Amino acid sequence: MNEEVAKVASSTPLWIMAFIFVGIVMFQALVFLKIAKKSAPDVGMSSREVKTAIRTGFISSLGPSFGIAIVLISLIALLGSPLTLMRIGIIGSAATESAAAGIGANAFGVELTSDDFSTQAFTTVVWTMCLGGMGWLLFAALFTKSLGNTQKKIEKKNPKAMTIISSAAMLGAFGYLASEQMVTSVSHTIAGIVALFSMVVIMIVAERGNFSWLKEWALGIAMVIGMASAYFTTLF
Repeated sequence: MNEEVAKVASSTPLWIMAFIFVGIVMFQALVFLKIAKKSAPDVGMSSREVKTAIRTGFISSLGPSFGIAIVLISLIALLGSPLTLMRIGIIGSAATESAAAGIGANAFGVELTSDDFSTQAFTTVVWTMCLGGMGWLLFAALFTKSLGNTQKKIEKKNPKAMTIISSAAMLGAFGYLASEQMVTSVSHTIAGIVALFSMVVIMIVAERGNFSWLKEWALGIAMVIGMASAYFTTLF
């Protein structure tokens, strides 16, 4: 990044915008958490189950966060801290934002690491990243309420259907994300398979031994085992 682009990328207005956006995201998270805790008794959840769910969510987020942190460092070097903070704080997907940054730079006719990466190219990257992330935000804003009504109609006709649909959707989403990475290399494939079987074994052990704490840590442990297996494959 040349001096002129670095000056714009670390300018005060960008820092102010970044803190505003990240502050909104944090505020939303706190509001959702408050609403979820308040609504828990209505869906039959005890305060202990709510605490367990929050703890499980926190533990499960640690693994992906480490992965994002690695890409985060490279994005900061290429795009500056404010823009990286703003985009990762909103979208949370380092892979998506990296791809968007590359597409924006290529659309301008340069590479992110090129010496020709000018302030105009940086502006194109910013627009590409922001417009590229608008799709799912608009979809959530426009269709969340109608999807909620659809959910209620399905539950009235067949209460088990919604559980099956939700589980299938989660499996599909995680399967898509995992398979996307597993085709990258043999190490990625082995890591995915080992993590999958580790998760199954851990959940069976937790279920038979009635170890509720193990269920909370299952995803984190499976991810660490998968990453460790990928590391060992690089030694041969």
